Amino acid sequence: MSFSESFRLQIIVFAVVAASFTNIYLTQPVLPVLQAEFSVDMVQASLSVSAVIMGIALFNLPFGLLVDRITIQPIILMGGFAVAAGGIVCAITDNLNLLIASRFVQGAFIPALTTCIAAYLAKTLPPERLNIVMGSYVSATVVGGLGGRLLGGFIHPPLHWRYAFVSAAVLILVSSIIAYKGLPKQTEESSRKRSNISYWQLLKQWQFFRLFLCAMGSFAVFSSVFNYLPFRLVADPFNFSTGAITSLYLAYIMGIFMGPISGRISNRLGSGSTLIAGSVILASGLAMISLPSIVAIVCGLILVCMGFFGVHAAAIGALNRKLSSGQGRANALYVLFYYVGGSLGIMASGLAYEYGGWGQVMILCGSLVLIPLVVGYFEKHSDTTAKA
Repeated sequence: MSFSESFRLQIIVFAVVAASFTNIYLTQPVLPVLQAEFSVDMVQASLSVSAVIMGIALFNLPFGLLVDRITIQPIILMGGFAVAAGGIVCAITDNLNLLIASRFVQGAFIPALTTCIAAYLAKTLPPERLNIVMGSYVSATVVGGLGGRLLGGFIHPPLHWRYAFVSAAVLILVSSIIAYKGLPKQTEESSRKRSNISYWQLLKQWQFFRLFLCAMGSFAVFSSVFNYLPFRLVADPFNFSTGAITSLYLAYIMGIFMGPISGRISNRLGSGSTLIAGSVILASGLAMISLPSIVAIVCGLILVCMGFFGVHAAAIGALNRKLSSGQGRANALYVLFYYVGGSLGIMASGLAYEYGGWGQVMILCGSLVLIPLVVGYFEKHSDTTAKA
């Protein structure tokens, strides 16, 4: 594959992944607005986010099987149309239950555009480039996540959050059609090659399972912080507007740089050291956002983003470097654990917030940081053994 072909592939993949993630977090900065508009509590309003995450979690495995068996083009086209249709329903409905159900449908088809793309990259790219390209893939998730939050709470006025769904639907539809036409074609034979490993075989291997746990624990922390911080900031002593809260999500930009940087650090120092460093940075960020100071919260959010995306890029890069078969299945399991962790983290932190306030949320998140930290220790030991 020439440089121009490789660059074109990365641009297409970046656009599809970014557009996919734009749809996931559209309602996060306007959760207090949804709470008031539909007259529900914060946990019910948060279902507009956690329903998407649960849909992604449940449908990753079927799509992981599918991408190991057929070419990627029809999968992407199907996923793009389904996610766009779900977004249009969300934009026009006045029924919260229908909105939540449509968000679940969106989540169910997002793996067609994310998990399948990751597997496609793992099968297509040479090993020496995979770490860095997976870092760029993570950067695309950052751009999409930030874009969704800005669409939902800043670009469109908060009370017109419905327009954000229309904008996101157009983005995913256009990018999916471009990917369908522009991605290099695979033959049926090449799409099936190296796919003889089962989900159970992957789960039984500690070298893979620990990275799945790392995804679960780190995303549980990250999703909890960004999902419930708006509720803390609209209350005393901050009394932030929705626009002010949304602007804090600009800290997310750190992830755009941390993805590729983490890939390069992993190439140089090993994935274990990168995971440990990312976990320490993440824990430091949690400590700062626990303080009753907006300056500390801003700095803490930057550190949380740096730490989380450093961990995420190192973990997914390490996973795909270790694989010699079943890239679709392995990436499906990774994303399954990732989003199950996010969904459970949101639910557990919601209960912690209701019964113990922000302090209890931070205690829960601080405990969960131990997971990527311990995984980093094992990965570092594995890196050292491999070098020896």
